[in-house]
Amino acid sequence: MSAFSTSTGAGRPPVRQWLTLTGRKTVLVVAHTVTYGKRLLDVVSLLESDLRVQVVFTVPPHELGDGAARFLRQSGSVVLPWEEAVRIDFDLALAAGPRAMEEVRAQVVLLPHGANFLKRLVGATDSRTADSQVLGLRREDVLLGGRPPAAVVLAHENDLGELARTCPEALGAARVVGDPVRDRIVAALPGRDVYRRALGLDDERELVAVTSTWGPGSAFARFESLLPRLMDQMRNSTRRLAVLVHPNVWSGHGSRQVRAWLASWTERGMGVVPPDTDWRSVLCAADLIIGDHGSVTLYGTLTRAPILLAATPDEEINPASPAAELAMLAPALSPFHPLSEQFAYAVAEYRRPAYEALAARITSEPGRFDRNMRALLYRLLGLGQPAHDPVIPLLPVPDRRQIWSGTGVEVPA
Repeated sequence: MSAFSTSTGAGRPPVRQWLTLTGRKTVLVVAHTVTYGKRLLDVVSLLESDLRVQVVFTVPPHELGDGAARFLRQSGSVVLPWEEAVRIDFDLALAAGPRAMEEVRAQVVLLPHGANFLKRLVGATDSRTADSQVLGLRREDVLLGGRPPAAVVLAHENDLGELARTCPEALGAARVVGDPVRDRIVAALPGRDVYRRALGLDDERELVAVTSTWGPGSAFARFESLLPRLMDQMRNSTRRLAVLVHPNVWSGHGSRQVRAWLASWTERGMGVVPPDTDWRSVLCAADLIIGDHGSVTLYGTLTRAPILLAATPDEEINPASPAAELAMLAPALSPFHPLSEQFAYAVAEYRRPAYEALAARITSEPGRFDRNMRALLYRLLGLGQPAHDPVIPLLPVPDRRQIWSGTGVEVPA
């Protein structure tokens, strides 16, 4: 049972009598999916330790929302039923997607749920309409019931020009804040050896991370042919393989089904990062990344791992995004040449300055997300900020038992 009740009259609903702290500012976090929930947990960490603020969560109906409520409850969050949440007045609401947000009774802050705006609507290849079909910047992505929210959070100042073309009435609500995932990965990279040891990797072992977004153009859609080749390459080698699959794949097909599809390879030693596990520390530990046009692959440019691309569907990629530039920079995986040769080629051709320049396109506010975002949230709440700098939380140390559980190979301690 939640700590809030609905009101039959106007104004803020009364709290239930057994609450200890009353009269708090209330923030509703709307996590449509596990992916959205992960992004939003980075944001609420800026607020939830403040005794003046009460944070609660809800999960609206969504076709890819399977597991979102469970993920939030496992984090210890109070999760209100959606039907109850939309009957309560909140001081602020946070969301990483616009679905049904016009029903929420609060000032709404909309955030991106991935890196930049990498994808466009499939079929929008006409140059006259492609810009208006960039996912995340379409009118339906930034307007709530036809009106702008209290704030539209952007990672890069270049996004302002795109938004001005696609939805000029939302431009006044736009705030260039930064990217929390970028900042946390950069802050975590000095601890790379800690993550590697936690995964059972020593100086003699290399980690190959296979990253996949979701949808027919993703690397996951090619796993049937890709994974057997990779596992054959790993046999009798010092390399280990771990796959990072987008939570929407798990939600869309079901966790049991995805694990069943991957079982023949996990039994031979392939690791799988569960959808509710923080993938960022695994990415930091990687020595080589095989990816597609998704956000995780782009965040891989922050590391020193060479990148090979297994899938780059032109029709899905926003041509003005860093994903399009990465498709030109990183070597494309070939089905005709031995993987060992392609791995060696990727390492030999890797030029760190080029990848650093590409990674710089992720945000125009590097290292400043927490400071900028906290200032925005407290201004909207009408509260003064705490008298200390926000602290970027360290990424959790990965648990190799979760990633390599059920495999046929023991990972060294």
